[in-house]
Amino acid sequence: MIVSRTTTENANFKRLVQSLDQELAITDGDEHSFYDQFNGLENINHVLIMHDEETAFACGAIKHFDDATMEIKRMYTLPDYRGKGIGSSILTALEQWASELQYKRCLLETGKRQPDAIALYKKNGYVEIPNYGQYVGKENSVCFQKIL
Repeated sequence: MIVSRTTTENANFKRLVQSLDQELAITDGDEHSFYDQFNGLENINHVLIMHDEETAFACGAIKHFDDATMEIKRMYTLPDYRGKGIGSSILTALEQWASELQYKRCLLETGKRQPDAIALYKKNGYVEIPNYGQYVGKENSVCFQKIL
């Protein structure tokens, strides 16, 4: 498995994000349009792709949130590759990159209807925090942070 740093212009990243968005449209149901408006690729400058020689099968990104904080965005693993620790590997690599960039904290939002994502973040040392920003008051949202 190879982890490559790239940008949102990467064709493999775009394909993975398209698959992610299709899954989220189902999971989020009627709330999808609300969440989708915050999942654009603008202002995301740090993207990771995990791949082998033939297939890109996972991705994640970090986005500047404030002077000390990066927000984890666009975490996704293709279904056939899940349950193999790939999500944890992507998350660890994103945290390392954020640290290299002198950030002190990562935060993120995920949906309560995504128990596998919640378990991934908790397993990797993220702690639940009050919903932030646009997620305040959103019943389906759960937010996490990790001090780096």
